[in-house]
Amino acid sequence: MTSTEPMGRRERKKAATRKNISDVATKMFLDRGFDNVSIREIADAADASPTTVFAHFPQKEALVFDEDDEQRDRLVSAVRGRADGISINRALHDFYSTDVRTNVDEHGDDVTRIFMAFLNETPVLREYAARMWLRHEDALSDAIADELGLDAPTAEIRVYSRFVLQMLLLVNDADDQLGTLDAGFAILESGWSPVEARLASARTDAR
Repeated sequence: MTSTEPMGRRERKKAATRKNISDVATKMFLDRGFDNVSIREIADAADASPTTVFAHFPQKEALVFDEDDEQRDRLVSAVRGRADGISINRALHDFYSTDVRTNVDEHGDDVTRIFMAFLNETPVLREYAARMWLRHEDALSDAIADELGLDAPTAEIRVYSRFVLQMLLLVNDADDQLGTLDAGFAILESGWSPVEARLASARTDAR
């Protein structure tokens, strides 16, 4: 008689393997440079096979970014789970701000700066990070539209979502990340708040 391993345990094991591979790869990239480390070397250092590495990370650039789906879900949750009376713009600002602070608290300011410098000095990773983050545009736009009672995102919502996502790329490049974040969302607030109020009002009138 055979027993089936609980899905929760299996998924936790996969997540641990994925994180270990990513952590090992990132350290090797920081020590030697992204282009100077092979998948075979990463697999050996992480006690895994190259096949296992590619099963978790379809391309080399993805090894540096191991939380893509989680980031998308957290971004959407920031909109959907915001408290009563909190605007969408404020909720997204606070989400980004918490992310920046948490990253520094967990890794230290010096480590964070080293990692961000590594990303910014590696063109292929900069391009991958931009494409990866902007893939969340549809999810964010749909969440905002749904929160405002719309069947589909308007042009304004899609433009706003793109600006919000581009904001993180700008923040990552900045020496003063929180200052840049505050400045960016202050500018967005002036343009987005009237749109949000108008769309919310139209939803109320339609009821």
